[in-house]
Amino acid sequence: MLLQRTIKQAVSTTGVGLHSGRRVEITLRPAEPNTGIVFHRVDLPEVVDLPARADAVGDTRMASVLQQGSVRVSTVEHLMSALAGLGVDNLHVDLDAEEVPIMDGSAGTFVYLLRSAGLLEQSAPKRFLRVLKPVEVREGEGPAAKWARLEPYDGFALSFSIDFRHPAIDSTANAAEIDFAKDSYVKTIARARTFGFASEVEALRSMGLARGGSLDNAIVMDEYRVLNADGLRYDDEFVKHKILDAIGDLYLAGKPLVARYVACKSGHALNNQLVRALLARQDCWELVSYESRDTAPAAFTRDWQLA
Repeated sequence: MLLQRTIKQAVSTTGVGLHSGRRVEITLRPAEPNTGIVFHRVDLPEVVDLPARADAVGDTRMASVLQQGSVRVSTVEHLMSALAGLGVDNLHVDLDAEEVPIMDGSAGTFVYLLRSAGLLEQSAPKRFLRVLKPVEVREGEGPAAKWARLEPYDGFALSFSIDFRHPAIDSTANAAEIDFAKDSYVKTIARARTFGFASEVEALRSMGLARGGSLDNAIVMDEYRVLNADGLRYDDEFVKHKILDAIGDLYLAGKPLVARYVACKSGHALNNQLVRALLARQDCWELVSYESRDTAPAAFTRDWQLA
């Protein structure tokens, strides 16, 4: 049977919040079976627990933000993406600030931390959310339309297209498809960095966003080119980062999805709407477990060291 996973031991690091600009310490701790992913604000007079669920997302401007009352945990998507990529079901995440640190702008550091801690299979069956009927959300019309869809699929695959109309982005691949039956999360997705435009920095900072952004944790572009001296990590790094984000946003369903995700110009807001729409339509999904690796989709049988 495919079993749930947590980590073997606690692991910590420090970084800066992309939007808050604040220093933050993050600690990942093992969790019991069926706990799920739970964030804890340990800097408050009383610790506040924020389970990683789509219905707990209270803000999607430039990040996925979990919210309980006035308490927030921002920018959860890169860590959630790494957890999905390595198949981690149960984890406690302690934070001493309101935002998960951005690290290098990708999920690579979180993959490294999880591998350093080691993964542990637990004595409980891993449960998957299998999509039975297509579910789609849309925004806008004509050329301005944005949309995202989940379709039945015996595995986990994502297809994404972008359209930024910027010379640096248009010169790269604007569409990508990843199927985890054959593609490695760590090799093909995890190191893709977030990106932004120098011309938008002041406007974002006036909104309380991107205060910690720099060339060390994002791909930054002027009107014509990438400003980072080391260039791109992948030829299609822009669209791959959108896939990285989508994997993290989709994992807020609370279970790994057995589905194909197809999207055009989607972002955190549409991704969250899509997960909520799916969960609201109980005829469109079912919970399943797999008795053996032979009966499970190949996307979920890769050993975590090779994920």
